[in-house]
Amino acid sequence: MRVYGYHRTSTQEQHLDRGINAIKEYCIINNMELEYTFTDQATGKNFDRPDYIQLKKQAKKNDIIIISEVDRLGRNKQSTLDELRYFKDNGIRIMILELPTTLVNYSIMKNDMAEMMMETINNMLIEMYASFAHAEMMKRQKRQTEGIQAMKDRGEWDNYGRPTTIKINDNFKIIYKQWKDGEITAVKSMELNNMSKATFYRKVKEYEGR
Repeated sequence: MRVYGYHRTSTQEQHLDRGINAIKEYCIINNMELEYTFTDQATGKNFDRPDYIQLKKQAKKNDIIIISEVDRLGRNKQSTLDELRYFKDNGIRIMILELPTTLVNYSIMKNDMAEMMMETINNMLIEMYASFAHAEMMKRQKRQTEGIQAMKDRGEWDNYGRPTTIKINDNFKIIYKQWKDGEITAVKSMELNNMSKATFYRKVKEYEGR
């Protein structure tokens, strides 16, 4: 059995430290050896994220994945529930720090009724929190759309500008393929490319969008 952490933030401005530290602290208090913490700075709308994809490749039956909050996994309700179902179907346990009931190992309970009740409670709570995260995402999208339209109405949109395109060299392409094939980790890819995490993910996003 291996224990992994996973944490995500939506933008570079948000710090990963808080969630990572919460996962590490929980493992220390509960004498759990944390194998590795996967982190992404990417949108929660979908699960096409470098480290998350790598996590799914590495996690096997009986492994544990710890996240601090449901919305750190994802903000799209149905997609998040589908991912959680994938882990359950593959015998991988998800522990969510903001939901203490998911931290209880109810699978070792001798009473089948108690185990069923605990699982039902967990499913209800996770769906509720996923609904909250989805609603917040939709509100944010609405505000962004309204903000863009307001800029267009004021004639300011054309002056907003576009982000500078990042050049992709052959070395990046080779390392990218090794990482995608599971030969190296995202952290190793950053080291080989001599890039910060933010720069690496920007290049990945641009390269995959070609």
